Amino acid sequence: MTIPTLETERLVLRAPEASDFPVYRSFFADADASQFYGGPLDATAAWRVLAADLGHWALRGFGRWAVVERASGRMIGGCGLWWAEGWPRSELTWWIIPAARRMGYAAEASRAAIGFGYRTLGWAVVETHMNDANVAARHLAEKLGGTIAAREAFPDGLERNIYALPDR
Repeated sequence: MTIPTLETERLVLRAPEASDFPVYRSFFADADASQFYGGPLDATAAWRVLAADLGHWALRGFGRWAVVERASGRMIGGCGLWWAEGWPRSELTWWIIPAARRMGYAAEASRAAIGFGYRTLGWAVVETHMNDANVAARHLAEKLGGTIAAREAFPDGLERNIYALPDR
């Protein structure tokens, strides 16, 4: 299995590596930062997120990349396409460490992942969905040109808007 590398103006999206674990551990231990991503998590559970990011590529042929600043080489988050077993839809998903937020990195990485979904995977539509309380994620979906395509119940008991995202 080869995980492709994507490059944008300021970012490199590459395969997650064991050396990324301190970033995963720190992000997922932070209750505020990780509240919409299953956190807070202890170190063992954060390791499982890293392992799942790698395993998803092997199982589905797509997944979440490590997001790295080109200028510094610093890993600042994760972004990619995800489809958890038992969930009704795939989704664009991302997380960015607090120190790198509000710099446009999530949008930049998301555009690269969306393009991968359309151009490489040949998907008819790339979608995202989020907890209604995640206002920042909703704003990003709208910034990416997302439009509400449906509202659906999910296995965790929450209903979510499904945003169809265009390839730009």
